[in-house]
Parts: sequence; structure tokens; C-alpha cells
Amino acid sequence: MTHLSKFSFGATSAVITSLAFIVGLSSNPEPRLAIIGSLMVFAIADNISDSLGIHIYQESDLKKSSAVAVSTFTNFFTRLLVIGAFALLVLMLPILYAVVASVALGMSLLIALSYLIAKEQGVDPYMAILQHMAVAIVVVAGSFLMREWITGIFTGV
Repeated sequence: MTHLSKFSFGATSAVITSLAFIVGLSSNPEPRLAIIGSLMVFAIADNISDSLGIHIYQESDLKKSSAVAVSTFTNFFTRLLVIGAFALLVLMLPILYAVVASVALGMSLLIALSYLIAKEQGVDPYMAILQHMAVAIVVVAGSFLMREWITGIFTGV
């Protein structure tokens, strides 16, 4: 297990899901409450669920118990740290700026992680960045479109 594999799942999951929440909930009448509440639920419930999933998967793959424990805790704390950074942006900035800053932070983290992993594996980092950014953009755009669709349904009632 490389040093990056200890952080890559947790960081990627935290970035993508946090951006989906932030963009998707940003037009809510009380966006800070909705976004921070969602991020905190995600930081605890989904984080524990995924960390346990990684733990059980690695146990079933007959990994050493020390490696399993390191992966479990590293995933949990990486996700908690990344989600906390997004929550702070939403808490401290006007909502429009928080959304823009969150997207910029999230994309920057994905670019850096993609680049480091690609270099470590000896593959073209720009292709890896392009692929990973494409997925993130689809998630962010999809969250925005879902928000608009749901808003249209409930404001048209």
C-alpha cells in the first residue's frame, strides 16, 4: 500500500460528495443550515459507514490487521478534515463565495491528488487529471441540475 492510497479514497469521496451537497443545497431558503447540517451528517454517518466498509473489505481480502486499522482510521480522519474545511468555508463566507471557494478547493484537491498518484504510477498525469475532473464536473453539474429540477417542481405546485 502506497502512502497515497491511505488518503485517496477518503479525500476523493469527501470532495465529490461535499461539492454535491454544497452546490445542490445552495439555493435553499436557509442554505447554511441545510449545507452544514448535511455535511455534518455526511462527516459522521457516511464516513463511519465507508470506513467500516473499507475495514471489512480489507479484512476479507486477508490484509494484515495493522494495515486494516491504518486504512480505516486514515480514511475516517481524511474525510473528516476535508469535510470540515468545506463546512468552514460555508460557515465563514457569503453563500455564493462559499460555493465558488468550495468548488475551487475541491477541484484543487482532486487535481493535486490525481497528479501525485499518476506520477507515482508512472502514467500521464494530465490524462488522469482530465478523467477525474470530468467525473467531478458531472457530479457538480448534476447536483446543480437536480437542484433546479426539484426547485421547479416544488415552486410550481
